[in-house]
Amino acid sequence: MRFGWHRGPSAVVAYNCRAMQAPHPPLGGYYRTEGDRSAWVRGIFDRTAADYDRLERILGLGTGSWYRRRALQDAGLKPGTSVLVIGTGTGLLACAAARIVGDPARVTGVDPSPGMIEHARVPAGVRLLSGSAEMIPAPDCAADFLSMGYALRHISDLSTAFAEFYRVLRPGGRLCALEVTLPAGAVPRAILKAWLRGFVPGIAAVVARRDAPLLMRYNWETIAACVPPDTILRAIGEAGFVDVERHVELAVFSAYRARKPA
Repeated sequence: MRFGWHRGPSAVVAYNCRAMQAPHPPLGGYYRTEGDRSAWVRGIFDRTAADYDRLERILGLGTGSWYRRRALQDAGLKPGTSVLVIGTGTGLLACAAARIVGDPARVTGVDPSPGMIEHARVPAGVRLLSGSAEMIPAPDCAADFLSMGYALRHISDLSTAFAEFYRVLRPGGRLCALEVTLPAGAVPRAILKAWLRGFVPGIAAVVARRDAPLLMRYNWETIAACVPPDTILRAIGEAGFVDVERHVELAVFSAYRARKPA
């Protein structure tokens, strides 16, 4: 994919008319106001980018690569497909997508963090661009498939992001957004909290740099405060997608899937 991006004025007006729908309330222990959120999040990811892959292996107990690949395939990713990976980070999901589609040049990753892009390890041919879920540097109908891995909690506006996802997908294109979700039961929630709020930051303090434990604790806070899955499903549908569904693994791993009408 080679992008010569231009968003028309009608699209800008449409976005401005939508009411903002944040994925969670402002978390005052980390930044002061909602307006400070994006800069704070970008900064913490910049500072932890060098350690992110190591932290991810701890967080996912080594299952991350297997799960990402299967989730993409289950959502309809096939060889020869053109893919946009939003919130690509260090490229873990982009790598999985490139293996499936068979041609790294058909995969483009987008991330707002310069540090993450700098430390990304992707196959030769994968393009990495600076951008956000709310402002994707791609023209209308640019890709067959759009994926996002565990980044919905870090964006500013669900409605604008899903509208952008819809815009850059071709008719018939598919969406797959992976996220960690609070389990329904009190006991599984307590176990998840102990793992993400206690154990993982403790390990991060030993194996990574000083901001890594802060990022791990922040991840837990965003999971705990995130809007419920039904709200996310509704926002996807309101953006125009059809066949909207959520597939759950191990009570906590959610894959939000949808299709842009042909």
